Amino acid sequence: MIWIVLLFLFSGICSFAQVTVGEKKLNPVRTDTIDGWEKGGLVNINFTQVSLTNWAAGGQNSISFAGYSSLFANYKKGKSAWDNTLAMQFGQVNQANAGFIKSDDRLQLTSKYGRDAVKNWYYAALLDFQTQFTVGYSEPNKSSTTISDFMAPAYFLGALGMDCKPSTNFTFFVAPVTAKLTVVNDDGLAKAGAFGVEGQELDENGTVTNESFDNTRLEIGGYLRIMYKRTIMENISYQTNLGLFSNYANNPANIDVNWDNVLNMKVNKYIIASIITSLIYDDDINIAETNKNTGSQDILGPRTQFKYVLGVGFAYIFGDK
Repeated sequence: MIWIVLLFLFSGICSFAQVTVGEKKLNPVRTDTIDGWEKGGLVNINFTQVSLTNWAAGGQNSISFAGYSSLFANYKKGKSAWDNTLAMQFGQVNQANAGFIKSDDRLQLTSKYGRDAVKNWYYAALLDFQTQFTVGYSEPNKSSTTISDFMAPAYFLGALGMDCKPSTNFTFFVAPVTAKLTVVNDDGLAKAGAFGVEGQELDENGTVTNESFDNTRLEIGGYLRIMYKRTIMENISYQTNLGLFSNYANNPANIDVNWDNVLNMKVNKYIIASIITSLIYDDDINIAETNKNTGSQDILGPRTQFKYVLGVGFAYIFGDK
């Protein structure tokens, strides 16, 4: 029922957006009506170094680097449209010569195919894949517990629905039929039931009573994806992507949230300042939190995850705008 309501709500928004564009004549020729490929992207690399000698205030030497890349390849022919995006983030930091550890890590590939239905609306299918490049640890050293790795977890999402594209700056995709597959390709993490897969059964003393476990988990539900981008002023651009997933069979009101924001401020042709934020909530991911009452006992449960990255460095923008 909620997906029907959302469909009607955003159909009104899409219609209003098209009227606004027409009235103000801001977009007399829609770029998505031009057949062929549009390809391009942005590559951003940031580097920082702190070196201290006899520094009375204290501190530690450190070296860090971080990279961000956003690529796209979109194809339009007749009534069909095929949009593809690839986002990659990776960062390392070395503090007090303790060795490099990971500070940022993400890999996401999205492909969406649509075919004209009615004005601004497409019958659409979407595929999305997310994981990370390297291993992650519970503490900032490589001798601590492994809590993630490449393909542990990995998320595969396939969705069928309707896509609204009133302009090149806004898209709204709603899919009442969606399959989400979680893969944990690490037996140690899978045995512990990490990221929502079925782990080994333990008794109250922590003894294994059932050694069977799963490396995958399949969920069927509904999916909503919104993308909006705009140029705030010359050399300053903003883009936001919001994805919502509801599992029909298990706590459908506890919606998984993935919300990304990117603000780019171009200094010159090759220098750019970026602010990147990511907010994640997944009801199936338990994260340990220290009990404030005892100061030691960990409390496991789903948490709101938030990441903030501020960087200034070399940037290369290429391809179509």
